[in-house]
Formats: sequence, structure tokens, C-alpha cells
Amino acid sequence: MANYDIVIIGGAIVGASLAYYLRGEGFSGSIALIERDPQFAHSATTLSAASIRQQFSIPENIRLSQFTLKLFRRLKEEFGPDAEIDFHEGGYLILASETGLPVLKANHDTQVAEGADIVLEDAATLARRFPWLSGEGISAGAYGVSGEGWFDAHAYLHLFRKALRGRKVDFITASATAIARKGNRIASVTLDNGEVLEAGIVVNAAGPNAGKVAALAGLELPVEPRKRNVFVFEAHEKYVDMPLLVDPSGIYVRPEGSVYITGGAESEEGEQAADPADFEPEWGLFEDVIWPTLATRIPAFEAIKMTRAWVGHYDYNTLDQNAVIGPHPEVANFIFANGFSGHGLQQAPAVGKALSELIVHGGYRSVDCTAFAYQRVAEGRAFRELNVI
Repeated sequence: MANYDIVIIGGAIVGASLAYYLRGEGFSGSIALIERDPQFAHSATTLSAASIRQQFSIPENIRLSQFTLKLFRRLKEEFGPDAEIDFHEGGYLILASETGLPVLKANHDTQVAEGADIVLEDAATLARRFPWLSGEGISAGAYGVSGEGWFDAHAYLHLFRKALRGRKVDFITASATAIARKGNRIASVTLDNGEVLEAGIVVNAAGPNAGKVAALAGLELPVEPRKRNVFVFEAHEKYVDMPLLVDPSGIYVRPEGSVYITGGAESEEGEQAADPADFEPEWGLFEDVIWPTLATRIPAFEAIKMTRAWVGHYDYNTLDQNAVIGPHPEVANFIFANGFSGHGLQQAPAVGKALSELIVHGGYRSVDCTAFAYQRVAEGRAFRELNVI
């Protein structure tokens, strides 16, 4: 039986960030990073649309992403001269109908108060800025002039994983199958290879599988996998000035090199947890939902050709679509880093830094994550993010 001071279940971007910053904060104890999919073929990290934004409805989410933006600005200083994630600072453009305008304005006020470089423009002004855009049914849009865009998720994850190789972190390829408790303390984690790891602290960084991992410890966590389809299409027109555009319907589209990617067609009404083995695209969503929406919003996209698609599983927090961060109030050596509901990739470094400070120093220093604490889950009290994409 091996013994570790910290066992992190989930070795993608959240778990890797935490391990990285633990060493950065001077933690000298033993760390095990457990990952069942070491090639990350089915990881939410690598199957996401890989974007970063400051356009959230609550200050705490804005601050988490601003931490990561600052990291992007000093990537080579942090990870070395060869560090590159192909960050394209193309911005977000979130559109609103007349009905959605009050929420868009309130969100914009919050974003500006947090120092985000977001402008709110009416439909006519947007049409002058982006001549390819149709303002049909649009009252206004919020556009990220700077500090928003997209990047290479594989390269981003690789930077953290590579940096850990010299930081005395044990990489273990396995799945957690049991978590033993002694009273209100986690005692050990059993793996599917039969190995048992005694643990001083266990961190749940299991992404879409986080609810099941919490259940192994006898704890409730309202996080489940939800299927999200991403479609790739070709178009004759190449709009180099196109931001990541979000239609009021929830459909999004952005450039990706010589092609475009799009998604957001899933209806949350009656949606169930995804089968963990289901990575088959729902092809009909493109023709039935996405294409008509794109053709209305960007008339030139009436003639496009879908070429391929992929599916990722979204770690959906059914309570409020917001992260759960920090220790369980009763089982204090079980720590959550879960339920990001689509914005975990951009917020992982901030969460890793914050939790490393909590573990090493006993409190948050860089980014205060108190608002995301588990207590609201226990109380059934939603801390809702309105701007979920």
C-alpha cells in the first residue's frame, strides 16, 4: 500500500494545474496524479472549444478567467521560451434580443466594473463593425475588444503536464473504484489495478465523472456528464475579423484556421446525463438547428459544407452551472474542483493556484473562491452563472 500526502483524481487541466501550483507554493509532500485516459482522447479538456472570455454574469467567474488571461500574457516567462498555445485574441460577441437586453446590460456593467475590455453596442453599430453580420432580431451585443479568444487546448495541457515531470509528481494510469473513510476523514483510494493509496488529502478533479467520484466517498455532488457536439464546416467566405459569436439562441460559431467550428444546439430541457461511452455526434443537430440559425445571422453562411464533428462531455452542475471549489464542510480532507459547466478549461489555472494556497497556507490569496464553496450544495442554494455557453 502506497502512501501519499495528496491524491488528485483526474489528471487533465484542473488536476495538472493544482499539482503544478502546489509545488510552486512550496508543498514538499508526496503527490499522486491519477488519470484513467492518459492520451486524453475522451477528456473534456481536449474536446472542448478551447476558449477564454471575461463575459460572465458574476464577478467571481470573471476573476478566475482574468487570472488565466494574465498567465497567457506571461506564458514564456512561466513555462519557458518555447511555450506556445496559439492564443488568438479574437474576442467574443454575445448577442441579445430585446427580451435578453436587460440581462446583457447587467452583465456588461459587472464586467466593466471588473476591468474587462468589453463594449456594448446596438445592432446598427455592430453591423458597421462587422458588415457580414445580420442584425435581424438583435437589439445589441457585447464585444470583447481584448482579453478574449481561443487557443490550442492540447498544447495548453501539455505545458502543465510537461512542467510536472521535474516536480516529483507520480503519474498513475488508473481509475478510482473506491474511497475509504474513517469517520469524517478520507483514509484511502482504491484503484482499478488493485492498488490502494493511503491519502492525507484527496482532490476530486474528475471532470464529468466528478459526481461518481464523490459518491465513492459517500458524498453528494450534483455534477454529471452532458453531451456537447462540435461541428466543423467550410465556407467560401473567410472572415478574419470574426470573433466567437454567440447567437441569442445559444448557437455559437468561430473561425478555426481555414474552417469554422460551431455548436450550442443541445436543448437542456429534459436533458439527461450522458452515457460515458457515447461519443457519437448527433448529426441532425447541424442541419436542423445550427445551419438555419447561422444562415440567418450570417447570410453568407447559407452555403456551407459540414465536414466533420466531435463530441465532448461537459461537467454539468445541475444545481447552478457553476463550479464547486474547496473542502467538504464535514469531510475536510476531501476537496472539490468540479462542476465548471463549460468554463473549466479557462479557469483551471486560477483554481489550481487558489486550492494550492488553501492547502499550503490555509487560505485563498490570489483568487478568493469562497463563493464557490460546497456549503451551497449542502443547502441546495444556487449560486447561478447566467452567461453559460
